[in-house]
Amino acid sequence: MSRKIKTFTVTAAIIIVIIFGYVFNFRTNGQSSTKPGSSEKVMDSVKRAIPVVLTPISIRNFEERIVVQGNLEAKNIAMVPSRVNATIETIFVDEGDLVLAGKTRLFKIDALKLNKAVEIERQAFAIADCTLNEKHANFERVEADLHKAKIDYNRFMLLLKDHIVSKDDFEQVESRYKQAVASLKLAQTLIDLAEQQKRQAETSLEMAEKDLQDAIVYAPISGKVSHRFQEPGEMGATTKPVLEIVDPAVIEVSAFLPSEYYPVVLPGKTPMRIRVYGIELNNQIISYKSPTIHEKMRTFEIKCVIKNPPENVVPGAMAEIEVLLAQRKGLGVPKASLQQRGGRTIIFLVEKDVARMVEVETGLESDGWIELKGNNLHEKTFVVSMGQFLLEEGTRVTVQKESL
Repeated sequence: MSRKIKTFTVTAAIIIVIIFGYVFNFRTNGQSSTKPGSSEKVMDSVKRAIPVVLTPISIRNFEERIVVQGNLEAKNIAMVPSRVNATIETIFVDEGDLVLAGKTRLFKIDALKLNKAVEIERQAFAIADCTLNEKHANFERVEADLHKAKIDYNRFMLLLKDHIVSKDDFEQVESRYKQAVASLKLAQTLIDLAEQQKRQAETSLEMAEKDLQDAIVYAPISGKVSHRFQEPGEMGATTKPVLEIVDPAVIEVSAFLPSEYYPVVLPGKTPMRIRVYGIELNNQIISYKSPTIHEKMRTFEIKCVIKNPPENVVPGAMAEIEVLLAQRKGLGVPKASLQQRGGRTIIFLVEKDVARMVEVETGLESDGWIELKGNNLHEKTFVVSMGQFLLEEGTRVTVQKESL
């Protein structure tokens, strides 16, 4: 006989005995009987032997859990726009395609204007280079003039001392010398200006060449193309994405918890279980807790990062989440064995076929079992798990089954 059939048989027997007792009680109290003594004997028999099922107290894992629903999102997402404002010429990928960072071509824009811009900047750079060379040549000429003016100045100074030349002749030579010094300073300034202009032209050329290189856009991250927002022939812009790429190798699970749990949730420590479409993702740890609580919803956000998730665990899916606030081992009994009598929580033990009521203190509940706290009870002690509703202290019982 299978376990299910045995359980059904025992349960049916208990129910039959209870109904049998009520029937006889009704007949005894509501109608006259020709044999009242026999009815009382039956009732006494029922009262003396209540059928029960026993289950042993056992050590189990108990957890305090919060069960919520959450969303799966890609942690790494790239919205890829055109890097210059130009017409999209070709798109090389479609939605669902795999791409590699820095290697996969995504799309190309019309490069005609960019090529022309590069040519213009190259010409401007060449002109700036020639201008700089011309300024260097001018500097050398002015430097030679200064050298001759300085020699004349020194010679005329000696001649003036010997009264060979007039003071007016000396002053003319002195003036030419000072003009040559000023001309050299001007020539050096013109060189500095030409060098700045050349650097400016070089920078403009580099920018034009970079724009030309950006005519073909490569994937900024590895992943899959999740959305294609534009098509060839449309105008690309630096503020408008052409494609969206997500990295499915790193998933972030996001959920919101009631604010009362904010102090006990610790990022990097609090564990959680995640279930997505029946796929179990156990042994996960909360990686993020929002720094504030939403002032209207009175909730706060938590996140968990999952690397290399199983197939079908993808962004956009819904997740069933269990946040484990406390975990411990302890003695436990089936929840059904507990009763509330006179404001107390009690269970029934059986000693020599007699029911004994025991008050208990309970703790965490997990999977239909309740933790017992601070009681002088021991593992493998049997408690009544079926039939306990008919019991009182001292009621005689008959054990129908011991459920292990």
